[in-house]
Amino acid sequence: MKRSAWRYLWTAEDIRNRLIITFVLLVLYRLCAHIPVPGVNREAVAAILEAGTGGGAGTLVGLLDLLSGGTVSTFSVLAMGVYPYITAQIILQLLVPIIPRLQRIQEEDPRQAREFMERWTYYLAVPMAALNAFGQIRLILSLPNNTGAPILSFAEGLGFNLPTVTMIIAMTGGTMFAIWLGELISEYGIRNQGLSLIIFAGIVARIPSNLVSLLSNEDTRWRSLAVFLVLVALMVLAIVFVQQGRRNVPVMYPGRRIGQRQSMPVKGNLPLQVNMAGMIPVIFAQSILTFPAIIAQFFVASQTAWVSRAATSISDLFGGQSEWYWLLFFIMVVGFTFFYTDVIFSQQNYGENLKRVGAQVPGVTKGGPTQKYLTKVLRRITLPGAVFLGVVAVMPFLVQPLLPGAGQLSILSTGLLIVVGVVRDTFFGLDAELKLRGYDETLLVR
Repeated sequence: MKRSAWRYLWTAEDIRNRLIITFVLLVLYRLCAHIPVPGVNREAVAAILEAGTGGGAGTLVGLLDLLSGGTVSTFSVLAMGVYPYITAQIILQLLVPIIPRLQRIQEEDPRQAREFMERWTYYLAVPMAALNAFGQIRLILSLPNNTGAPILSFAEGLGFNLPTVTMIIAMTGGTMFAIWLGELISEYGIRNQGLSLIIFAGIVARIPSNLVSLLSNEDTRWRSLAVFLVLVALMVLAIVFVQQGRRNVPVMYPGRRIGQRQSMPVKGNLPLQVNMAGMIPVIFAQSILTFPAIIAQFFVASQTAWVSRAATSISDLFGGQSEWYWLLFFIMVVGFTFFYTDVIFSQQNYGENLKRVGAQVPGVTKGGPTQKYLTKVLRRITLPGAVFLGVVAVMPFLVQPLLPGAGQLSILSTGLLIVVGVVRDTFFGLDAELKLRGYDETLLVR
C-alpha cells in the first residue's frame, strides 16, 4: 500500500516550526496593515472612497487599493506593500545587460553578483518607496472632500496641503518593515517565498470583502456567485496548465570515462518554460501605468485651463477609467513578458554553460549559435504565455458584462495568478523539503 509523504508534514519538527513561524509573521504583517499613517483621518478617507468621488483620481485610488490588499483605503503605513522593492529589483535586472561592469561581475563571480544586486536593491528601494509615498499622499489629498472633515488632522497649517516628512518616513518605514518580514519568512519560514507570501496575504485578505460586495445585490446574487465560481475554476485550470507548460529541447551530454572504459553519450532534455517571466511583467506594467496618473494629479488643479484638462485626461486614461487603459495594459504586459524573458535568459547564458560541460544541441554549433537557437525557440513558446498573461491582466474588463463589479475583484485577475502561483511554488518547496529529509512522494508500507 502507498501512502503520501505529506502525512509527515506536521510530524517533521523543523518543517512544522517553519510553518508556524511563517504563519505568525503573516499574522503580524496583517495586524500592522491596520496601523494608520500619523495625522490621517481614516474615517474621512473611508467616507470619500465609499462615496466614489474623485473621478479618475478616485478610480486610481481604488486600483492602488486593490493592488495593495486594501491598505490604501485605510491609509496604512503598509499602503505600498513590497512593490517598491520588487520594482527596484526589476530595474536592476534590466540594467545588467546595459552596464558592462554588472555584466562582468555576474559572469566572473555569480555569488558576488547576487550579493551586489541584493545590496543595491535595498538602496534603490528606499528612495523609490519615498517617492511612491509622496505620490500616494498627494493623490489622496487631491480627492474632493465633501465630508466636512479634513483628511489630515494638521492640514489647516499647511499652505498647500503637502504631506510632511513624518508621513513619508512612516510609509517608507512600513515598506521596509514589510520587506524585512518577507526576508525573515524566507530565512526562518518557508524558504524563498517571503515576498510572495506577503503579497499573497494582502490579496487573500481582500477576498471576503470583495465577495460581500459582489453578493450585495439580492436580485443577481446567486447568478453572480455561479458565474464567479465557474470563472475562478476555469482560470485556475488555465493558470496551472500554462505555468506547467514546457518545451523540452534535446541535448546530448558527452560520455564519461570510468577507468579504461568510455561510456556512451547520454541524451537529455533542456526544459524551456512557456512562462519564464512569471508575474513580473504584470507587476511592472501596473507600476508603469499608474505612475503617469499619480504625476498628473499635481496638475489637475492648475489655473491654466489646457494643463488642467490634459492632466485630467491623463488621470482618467491611466487611472483605469478608460477602455484604452485596458488595451495599453494588455500591450505592455505582452511586451514586458518578451523583454523580461529575453533579459533573464541572456543572463543565464545556456549556450556557454552547455559548451563548458561538453553538451550540445543536435545539429547546432556549440556556444553562441546554441544560445541564439535556444533564444529563438524560447521566443516562439513565449508568445502563448505572454498573451495568456495579458488576458489574465485585463480579465476584470472582459468579464464585466457577465459579472457586474468584477473590476473590484482582485481574485479574478492578476490576484488569482499570484495566489495560484504562490500556492504552487509553496507546494513544490514543501515537497522538496520532505524529500531532503528522506520522505519520498510515496512510501511503501506493509
